[in-house]
Amino acid sequence: MGDLSFDISLGFEGFTLGVEARVALHGITALFGPSGSGKSTLLRVLAGLESQAEGSITFEGEDWQRRDAGIFVPPHKRGVGFVFQDARLFPHLSVRGNLVFAERRAPPGKSGINMDAVIEALDLAPLLSRRPGSLSGGERQRVAMGRTLLSRPRLLLMDEPLAALDLKRKAEILPYIEKLPGTFGVPVIYVSHAIDEVAQLASRMIVLSNGAKIAEGGVSDVLERLDLPEAAGRFEAGVVLTAKVLCHDTGYHLTTLEHKGQKLVMPLANLAAGAEARLRIRARDVALATQRPEGISVRNILSGMVQEIRAEAETAHAEVLVDIGGAGLRARLTRASVAELGLQPGTPVFALVKSISFDRRMLAGGPEAP
Repeated sequence: MGDLSFDISLGFEGFTLGVEARVALHGITALFGPSGSGKSTLLRVLAGLESQAEGSITFEGEDWQRRDAGIFVPPHKRGVGFVFQDARLFPHLSVRGNLVFAERRAPPGKSGINMDAVIEALDLAPLLSRRPGSLSGGERQRVAMGRTLLSRPRLLLMDEPLAALDLKRKAEILPYIEKLPGTFGVPVIYVSHAIDEVAQLASRMIVLSNGAKIAEGGVSDVLERLDLPEAAGRFEAGVVLTAKVLCHDTGYHLTTLEHKGQKLVMPLANLAAGAEARLRIRARDVALATQRPEGISVRNILSGMVQEIRAEAETAHAEVLVDIGGAGLRARLTRASVAELGLQPGTPVFALVKSISFDRRMLAGGPEAP
């Protein structure tokens, strides 16, 4: 696998974008940050849609842009597929017509990307005879992804494709996006300001703020950082843990998982025993105790040690990072609680996580249970 490397800058009135990074061309890489941070603009630069951008872009050793050498490859020669917030389907064509339009204009190559494969992967067969106007928002985006794939892109750029969907529709379409790189061999750069989408889809992320890169790395590593509260959003801050499914209790509708030798219980998940699941745990759903509590309803009690504390002097709160056996867990507490418990790096603690904080609608994992 090659990589995509870029070092670009672009100025507008009141805003300047300047980002340098190297992206491995496999799986899904998220561009994450608050609205106005420059995510969509960076995507347009990579696609060649911002001809005034300065700097360089190299894809698998091929120069797409080098201003110092006068090189600028136009968008149609870069082989980039772009999925926008709005589906941008042709309203006068059926779903099949939209797909055929893209396939007929696609360059040769990538034999694994063909009409039958795309229809099957995105479950489009029931929609083929319908017009875009009769589709739901999630259905339109699935068709838009299919049409873009049939253009046989070398790189797929997705600009907040779920921004207009409610949580239920998001949960329906996320699994389709998650499997695109593995099914079709096309790397994806995915723009979002929703941390739940990033936690489920991406293995790597780049965090932008005010037009600049402020963090990059594996999703789990970046989400553990306490110095990114504004970019990540204090209320939604949290971590992603990978756990193995142990068993199911169908009587109480619960699933038991294991993470680093400790057990977790969550509402029943449709995953096979032995499968791995990525679980997102929000900092606001974690409480800490210096002694193991008894006689409480919280079922998830994880032993760990305080690794880092970052107090927010302008608020009543503090973020605490707890090491639970080689993985980090974030807890959002009041500064008064931190003081009263005498918490400091190295303090042994018990982390209390309510089972309902594991959002099964956003659960990503392995094969479903038979």
